[in-house]
Amino acid sequence: MMLNFKRRLIPLVLCVLTNVAMAQEMPVTVYPKPHQLLMEQGSIPLEQAFYVKPGSVNPELQSLLATVLKLDGTKKALPLRVIKSKSADQRSGAYQLFINKEGIKIIAADDRAAFYAAQTLIQLVKGKQTIPFVKVSDYPDVPFRGTVEGFYGEPWTQEDRIEQLRFYGKLKLNTYIYGPKDDPYHSSPNWRLHYPEKEEAQIKLLVKEAKKNYVDFVWAIHPGKDIKWNLEDSTAVLKKFEMMYGLGVRSFAVFFDDISGVGTDAVKQAGLLNYIQYQFVNKKKDVTPLIMCPTEYNKGWSDPKPGTYLDILGEKLDPAVHIMWTGNTVVADITKEGLEWVNKRIRRPAFVWWNFPVSDYVRDHLLMGPSYGIDIDAQNDMSGFVSNPMDKAEPSKTAIFGVSLYSWNMKSYQPEEAWVASHRYIMPEAAEAFQLFNSHNSDPGPNGHRYRRTESVEMQPYTVAFLKSLKAGGYSVKDAQRLKTEFEGMIAAAKEIPIKSQNKRLLEQIAPWLAQFDLLGKAGVAAMGLAEAWNNKSYAAAWAQYLATEQFLEQMDDLDKRMNLNPYQPGVKTGSLVMVPFVKEVLFTIGQQMTSGIGSGGSGLAMNAQDQTVLYTNNAKLKSQPLQIGNQSVAITPALETVPLKTGDYFGLRLHPNLMPVALQFNLESATLASWGVFESSVDAINWITLPVEEKKGKGMATNFNAGTGQYIRFINKSEKAQHLYLKLFKLEVKTKNEADNGVYVLDGNLATYSTFSKNEPRLVHLPKAIQQADLKLLLRLKGQSATLFSKDKQGKEVILYQGNADYIKIEKSALKKVETLYFKTDAVEPLRIYEIAK
Repeated sequence: MMLNFKRRLIPLVLCVLTNVAMAQEMPVTVYPKPHQLLMEQGSIPLEQAFYVKPGSVNPELQSLLATVLKLDGTKKALPLRVIKSKSADQRSGAYQLFINKEGIKIIAADDRAAFYAAQTLIQLVKGKQTIPFVKVSDYPDVPFRGTVEGFYGEPWTQEDRIEQLRFYGKLKLNTYIYGPKDDPYHSSPNWRLHYPEKEEAQIKLLVKEAKKNYVDFVWAIHPGKDIKWNLEDSTAVLKKFEMMYGLGVRSFAVFFDDISGVGTDAVKQAGLLNYIQYQFVNKKKDVTPLIMCPTEYNKGWSDPKPGTYLDILGEKLDPAVHIMWTGNTVVADITKEGLEWVNKRIRRPAFVWWNFPVSDYVRDHLLMGPSYGIDIDAQNDMSGFVSNPMDKAEPSKTAIFGVSLYSWNMKSYQPEEAWVASHRYIMPEAAEAFQLFNSHNSDPGPNGHRYRRTESVEMQPYTVAFLKSLKAGGYSVKDAQRLKTEFEGMIAAAKEIPIKSQNKRLLEQIAPWLAQFDLLGKAGVAAMGLAEAWNNKSYAAAWAQYLATEQFLEQMDDLDKRMNLNPYQPGVKTGSLVMVPFVKEVLFTIGQQMTSGIGSGGSGLAMNAQDQTVLYTNNAKLKSQPLQIGNQSVAITPALETVPLKTGDYFGLRLHPNLMPVALQFNLESATLASWGVFESSVDAINWITLPVEEKKGKGMATNFNAGTGQYIRFINKSEKAQHLYLKLFKLEVKTKNEADNGVYVLDGNLATYSTFSKNEPRLVHLPKAIQQADLKLLLRLKGQSATLFSKDKQGKEVILYQGNADYIKIEKSALKKVETLYFKTDAVEPLRIYEIAK
């Protein structure tokens, strides 16, 4: 459960003064939490000058300390000493910090440790007037901690990376692995080549910034897509590493993830890595341990049989090489049990590649929630822990903050507390608004990896309770007020964050979601107004709030179609797990209540023709892949990793009976697709006909559809062996079989359906006998435009029943004697809506 809304931003107190009576300032906080921090009685005024013996502190460290301390004192001033000593702790980054009446003393295992001690000191004095007396003994739990830029899509910018490296230094993260999938000089086709001059200069600058912040800049190569297992390509990898070494890189990785074919051979991979280890790493005196990402990088993709891929790596790969691991699946929690399973096979602690908060498989979502699902008992089961972030660098900081706290001091890690603290750390000028925004932007939505996260945790009990009472015909005023307050807070947060935040890059990257968040808040406020008016039997007011809610939801749909138009998961989703479904359910429930007993009863907002269009497959990996459904098309959401198809495996679509295919576009990225795969259609999923396609290297289209094509469209492996492909695109353009199906009904008791009329297209509605000569209520959406409702007498003369711009109209039965048909006309060019005509 999230912290209570009013208590959310109480500072996370990691270190408390031992003598509370002495405390004249707020308790101190240090991130990540030190393993031991003891507050002692007393402090030093911040104005106190300190003496640093010339040459005793490296210039960079002295410059850093000078940002918070006066280091221009004479020998008579309090001393500041930095002592290098492995006795503090053998691991890199371990330090001790002593502040007392005798001055400041840092005992550090290495330069990195002294830098970390300085970062702790800076946090101790931030916002204070004095320097508290403390004893700190600290060290990292995980040797290698940080991020891997390993996502698909647009890589981070140079500015993004520089800012990330500075962020890592402050939080004692020491690893940044450069491996963006869309860098052609990291992967195919140009991994053998030099970077162009501009890119080389950028990498040099990044390496320099990384060293300044004591972060290992790990350059990764991804040669497996087209590698040839010969001396020439082994030498090519070595030469590329030498090129990067010349640019200042001192840390290296080799990735064999997300490939197929000859590049997946474990024996060959181990041979290449051992060659690099012996001919490059061992010969250099300043290169960190080599890292490799295996092809079978998660349990779900690993051959469980003894003596297979992972066992081969464990046996043949030099023990000095780290092996990366994502968990039980591609995107998964990290458990001690799971690590123990793989560690036995690879014969070393795994180097964890945690696929969070990466969103390249759900690019219409932001993953801004807590970093949880990482085992605090797994310290000895991993050699490294890196987070794969979102393509949006600044929003990723919320999760990375949690990763820093986890990997430094695992036993003390509390995901919720770390998440709360991250908002003050990242956006102190609008922390509460930022946290509110993040609390409703954390779940990735339905996805092929079946990885979900909690979202709107504090609000979910209120939504459940409110809907339960609403459906029972009751009304919870308390729950309604709390929900209304939250929606109002969303509107305020969407306004406050852009005004107050100093991080312009963060604002730029979340701007579409802020706009959507504002609309969701407004839709929610309108929905609560709808519930209140309906409960008070103020029917005209309720209909007005119904229309307002609907229009805000339509604006959200429109924004979703216009912004963040990436080619994979376009759109902008916010509050999609709890808050948006809640607003829609309020609309649906009250809509049903408004029209109960009318016409055929209707099936309500939840039932649309498109809901019966489904994924059609027998492939285990694709069975949870979501669809992208629009009025003119249906598409399978792209899968980023390779898709294995056994003989007879297929995937495709089963269309709603009222839809027919027009054209199929596909990109399955397989050069041999036509030799083993066939596109087919069927009426009954029993008898299939082959579809002629235009295809080149797995990319093409089919347009030769006819009325007998049927509702099933699929691609099937017809060969006698398993095949692999990339599901980049499978999109079917559709249309209705009968244009009348585009018409919408106004006598079905269903507010999800409607008919339209405009200046050029007036509308008539034949009234069934059941509602002739009865008092009628008309539910319209006129958007302030004037409309005329009339009947006709026997001579065909118009008899005006109503004229105006009201959306909720009542016509008494005295005006409807012998009226069998109602006519609607307007001067408005924009289509106006008729939702329902009811007694």
